[in-house]
Amino acid sequence: MTGRWIAALGALLAAMWLGTADARADWLTDLTGPQEPGLLSLGGGMYDFLHNHKAVEGRAEYDFAHGFYFVKPMIGVLGTNKKSAFGYAGFYFDLHLSRHFVLVPNASVGYYHRGNGKNLGQALEFKTGARFDYRFEDASRIGIAFDHISNAGLSKINPGEENILLMFSLPLGSW
Repeated sequence: MTGRWIAALGALLAAMWLGTADARADWLTDLTGPQEPGLLSLGGGMYDFLHNHKAVEGRAEYDFAHGFYFVKPMIGVLGTNKKSAFGYAGFYFDLHLSRHFVLVPNASVGYYHRGNGKNLGQALEFKTGARFDYRFEDASRIGIAFDHISNAGLSKINPGEENILLMFSLPLGSW
C-alpha cells in the first residue's frame, strides 16, 4: 500500500509540471486553495482495524500553516489502550476538492513503542495516509483519517497495520 501512495504522489507532482507556467499556477492555486492557518487535530478511532490486534486509538497532530510551496510539515503522536505509542514528523498538503471538502494526503516517519500492542518489527516506522475533511467557514474541520504504518520492509518482521479515526481540526496559530 505504501508504494501506491508514493506512486500517486509522484504522479501528482509530475502532472504539476506539465503545460505552461500559467496553467500550472492556476491548476495549483485551484487545487491547494487559500492559505490555511495551522491546525491542531484531535481524534479517536481504531488501531489495526483490518487485522487481529485491534485497539482503541487516540491521536493529536499539528499541521503547520507554512511550508515549501504547497507541501507543509506536520508532527503528531498517537497512543492506544494497549500502551502502544507512535511519535512522528512528516509532510502533508491540502487538496481542495470544493469549497468545503479537502483531501489531505500525508507521509511521516517516527518512533514506535510497542507496549502490549502489535509487534511492527522495529522502532523506526513510516506512516502514510490521508484525511477527508469537511471544512467549515471558520477553517475548523471534521474528517475521517485512514493511514498505514509499517517499517517498509527494513526488518524481517513487517506486518504493518491500518488505522481509521474521526478527527476534529481547530485553527491554531499561523506557524
